[in-house]
Amino acid sequence: MSIKEIILGRPLKNNELNHEKLSRLWGLPIMASDAVSSVAYAIEEILLVLLPVMGAYSFGTLPLIVLPILILLLILVLSYSQIIDKYPKGGGAYAVAKENIGKPAALLCAASLIFDYILTVAVSISSSAAALSSAFPVLQDYKIVISLLFIALITLINLRGIREASKVFGLPTYLFIASMIILIVTGLIKLFTGNLQPISYETAILPKETLQGVGILVILKAFSSGCTAMSGIEAVSDSVPSFRDPAPRNAKHILFMLGAIIVFIFGGTSILADKLQVAPIEGHTVLSQLSSTVFGRSFMFYIIQLFTSLILILAANTAYNGLPQLLYVLAHDGYVPRQFSSRGTKLSFSNGIIFVWIMSSILILIFRSETHLLIPLYSVGVFISFTIAQFGIFKQWLKTKEKGWHYKSAINGIGAAVSLIVSVIVFYTKFKDGAWILAIFTPSLMLVMNAIHRHYAKVSKELKLDAFHPYYDKDAITSTQCILLVHDVNKPFLKAINYANSISNNITAFHVCRHPEHAAALRKRWDELQIPIELKIIETPYRDIIKPLDDYLWQREKELKHGENISVIILKFITKHWYDNILHNQTAYFFSHHLTKHKNISTIIVPFHYELPKK
Repeated sequence: MSIKEIILGRPLKNNELNHEKLSRLWGLPIMASDAVSSVAYAIEEILLVLLPVMGAYSFGTLPLIVLPILILLLILVLSYSQIIDKYPKGGGAYAVAKENIGKPAALLCAASLIFDYILTVAVSISSSAAALSSAFPVLQDYKIVISLLFIALITLINLRGIREASKVFGLPTYLFIASMIILIVTGLIKLFTGNLQPISYETAILPKETLQGVGILVILKAFSSGCTAMSGIEAVSDSVPSFRDPAPRNAKHILFMLGAIIVFIFGGTSILADKLQVAPIEGHTVLSQLSSTVFGRSFMFYIIQLFTSLILILAANTAYNGLPQLLYVLAHDGYVPRQFSSRGTKLSFSNGIIFVWIMSSILILIFRSETHLLIPLYSVGVFISFTIAQFGIFKQWLKTKEKGWHYKSAINGIGAAVSLIVSVIVFYTKFKDGAWILAIFTPSLMLVMNAIHRHYAKVSKELKLDAFHPYYDKDAITSTQCILLVHDVNKPFLKAINYANSISNNITAFHVCRHPEHAAALRKRWDELQIPIELKIIETPYRDIIKPLDDYLWQREKELKHGENISVIILKFITKHWYDNILHNQTAYFFSHHLTKHKNISTIIVPFHYELPKK
């Protein structure tokens, strides 16, 4: 076994993809980890805003903040269930915006979600590292290292495949949900039977006089802090293709179950926090005080603390499913490098997973793994996508007027309006704390994606080949055998085949099939253009293009007579700017390096110099 196989496990065949997809049983914890972990600290975020200003009056205000959040959550769940039905190939808000509003709105959705997914990883991992260092103060100076190790571990597990990751992360999530249900049910029973009393603190909770008179701003800020409980809903619509068939139905069921879990846990903990008048104090979270009050320092108290810490780590996993799937859709549309559309040896979008790892690690380093520095940037992007997605689907109902469009458009119209208001509130209340950074980086990322799209469009236009025979000459007679590696019939291929014809009259075009639909299109195009050489297509079940070529060459070498050689022609796409190479698969080096072990094989690199036409 190679080192890669030892780390990631055996490679999977293309026909094993269905076995890797998520069932409802394992899909729910994968998608729920982010939302459930947000619920674990959303109440605390609300109280941290209210208590310094309103003191004990905060507890009468808490339900007035939580109830609108839950209503908005239900609207989003209903709205996104309709998006799943209409866009079963994934893409979520981006797909809706692209079809119904336009490219700028779609790119705004994509850029916002990319930042939010990466921030999900950075925030959850930083929170977990902070919890660990609080429990063990000796680790306080190593929070950054601990965070980077946690991210690397989650990345490795995800690279091992969707199914394996779901089982590793699924059980702890279910255990956390179960422990929270036990806490809420037990707490409510004790509360209504008169066995629980409000928590008393040595120092009275009083409002600060200097902040009186700004109640509405405080309530809005508290509301925006509590809205972190809705993160994770977008990931379900982005990841529809990751579920087993019927994928849209399973995705909707998971979305509904996710919504029900959030309503129960968020609503239940808010009732307990309100009735017990729990205040966040240094070294003791709201959740830890609730569990301590309900269970005392019993076994259940430590169970809840353990799985609360663990769920903060696992929350990052939602981004590892949602963002690679979104990047896959963007890569197909040409807005990010094409490499994001390729599956790895374990059938996961490994390039997207590695991207999440690198970017979230960079954020950890920049913000020193400090949660309070990252939180202001969090959840802004997802509400932008909520707003655009619901407005887009609202426009679609008005245009198509399908069955039931009246009530469906009403749901999406109300959802779009509410989400817009919440987006403004969230951005305004968090602007000074750091959300202004998103106002710079989101448009910048949109410009980068647009530039990538223009680049791919120009390259595609320049490489297009409309005819073949006027440019092809097969009269040259030579004795060497020649194998021409081909991916598409285009201008670079034309240059390569003309060169092959100049050195040989025994030419075989060779294509390794990673995607059957692409191979079928290549064969059809080959026949349409009546290209007068043999096209050899070999399917690779593991998406490895080097080994099938290697095996084929060994077989051809066995058939050679003494003194004969085979020339393998490899195209290398060369651009004017070094940074353009990032956008193109540079496989020529790997081929030429690997083929040197063949005694009778000569590797010929045919460069195709491409330069964008001047305006």
